[in-house]
Amino acid sequence: MNDGLTLDQIQLLLTVAEEGSFSGAARKLRRAQSAVTYGVQKLERQIGVALFDRSQYRPVLTEAGRALLARARRIAEETAAFRDQARSLAGGLESELTLVLDSMFPMPRMVDALRAFTDAFPTVTPRIFVQSLGASAELVLNGTCMIGLVPEPFSDQPALKRYPLSTVQLLPVVAQHHPLAAIEGPIPTDVLRRYVQLVLTDRSALTEGRDYGVLSTQTWRLADLGTKHAMLLAGLGWGSMPTHLVADDVEAGRLKLIQPLEFEDRTARLVMTAAHLAARPLGPAAQWLLNYLRAQSPRG
Repeated sequence: MNDGLTLDQIQLLLTVAEEGSFSGAARKLRRAQSAVTYGVQKLERQIGVALFDRSQYRPVLTEAGRALLARARRIAEETAAFRDQARSLAGGLESELTLVLDSMFPMPRMVDALRAFTDAFPTVTPRIFVQSLGASAELVLNGTCMIGLVPEPFSDQPALKRYPLSTVQLLPVVAQHHPLAAIEGPIPTDVLRRYVQLVLTDRSALTEGRDYGVLSTQTWRLADLGTKHAMLLAGLGWGSMPTHLVADDVEAGRLKLIQPLEFEDRTARLVMTAAHLAARPLGPAAQWLLNYLRAQSPRG
């Protein structure tokens, strides 16, 4: 077999199959029909199999032709993608967008943004990290991620340029069968201290020695918001969760809102910001995503 196959031959195969005839392919490609016929015949000789059955009025793909057609399409698509990405890179477009998302950031908003992003920049591959609290800001500070969607207290760093996006409301909740669920109205702190509080935490230096909204003397420290959610539903303790993650549980009666007397507004409302290194200008794709998130934000 001669391995000197060309992209032009692949395109000839695809066009003849698409148009259903050599003459139709010739018109579409603006070539002489003889040139198209010769190109396909040469391809068949090189690969050692017939691609078209010419015994009928119109050429029909053989079994081998049908099998190879799908691979030919993939080759053409990958080649087009290769060319598009090369042009984009030559024009200064990033090959990859690295983004860190705080676990409390509303995922539906991120999904909408990424859907629009991939439509606008099909050659740029997103790489997404999910972290909690200060760990999300650290990935921006150390250069791992271009953009971070992080809580405001942890984005307040001199090296970061930040933009407020929205506010996440935190609700103190407990399972319906937990003893605290039986208490109506404000709950004094001395009562809360008798029960385990489930607290989100991380290992970043930005949160070391800092607690937010911790009222109980008994705490279980959890690095994953999904784990905290599951433990709340199991009645292993009480804690605060973003509204968008527990609204269905509250409505269905799986979780109940409680009223800690000292639950401060500062810890009940978490401002989410977009942040990037001030000394590291964003590329066109990253800047587009940042602008999109700001435009879609209630806070602008």
